[in-house]
Amino acid sequence: MSKISFLIILLFVFGCHSEKEKEIVSIKVEAEKTVEEPEKFKMDSTKLDINFKPKGNYQSLKSEIKTDKVYFKNLYQTNKVKAIDSVSKYLYSKLLNDIVPHWYETPWDFNGHTNRPNNGEIACGYFVSTTLKHLGFNLNRYKMAQAAGLDEAKLLQSKAELKIYSSVSFKELKAKVNKVYLDGIYFVGLDNHVGYVLIKDKELYFLHSSYCDNKVVIELAEDSPCFRSNLYVFAEVTTNRGLIKSWVFSEQL
Repeated sequence: MSKISFLIILLFVFGCHSEKEKEIVSIKVEAEKTVEEPEKFKMDSTKLDINFKPKGNYQSLKSEIKTDKVYFKNLYQTNKVKAIDSVSKYLYSKLLNDIVPHWYETPWDFNGHTNRPNNGEIACGYFVSTTLKHLGFNLNRYKMAQAAGLDEAKLLQSKAELKIYSSVSFKELKAKVNKVYLDGIYFVGLDNHVGYVLIKDKELYFLHSSYCDNKVVIELAEDSPCFRSNLYVFAEVTTNRGLIKSWVFSEQL
């Protein structure tokens, strides 16, 4: 092999390596930007008191929740009211700021059912059932995810207590929801989709595995094309005293 051809090969190899390094660095920077300052969210995480960045080890987090449940169960035996109120705040914080941040950017797929955040794909129903299970609720995540939105809602709250709205504009829906609900996290079933609605200071945010964005996101419900529906079925989660008691005692949903 001539010296000239050898140099050409070297330049080619090192040239590709350099471009690859640039690509890796670019991906790393973009990933960090996505986690810390997601453009899709367009929200002030400090003002909303929402954490967008995953913290710690996910398996350790689930173990900590099991340990915390023992504490709340003992508290319930001595002070039921205090226990329910404390668990309500705990579940809100753990779901929104600890469990869900690990799931942001996890790819959506109609048949996705991964049990590990950002490792495989997740469908909208499985996103809800899996995060609730990892939060410590005693449920079959497969059966819940495969049920219709109304049936999923009935697993969380009795049908008589559900709020069902049909053929309403977003403005009408927002006004109706804010008349009956406090700040908190709620399950919502749509025509062909499910997710969580976060109510914060009268604003509605949609948290879901989005078939519109092909990943898990949180966004203003008003801006979400996936939130458009002829039917909305709401079930309380973090403000649901019956559901909270079921969580404390690990009752089957």
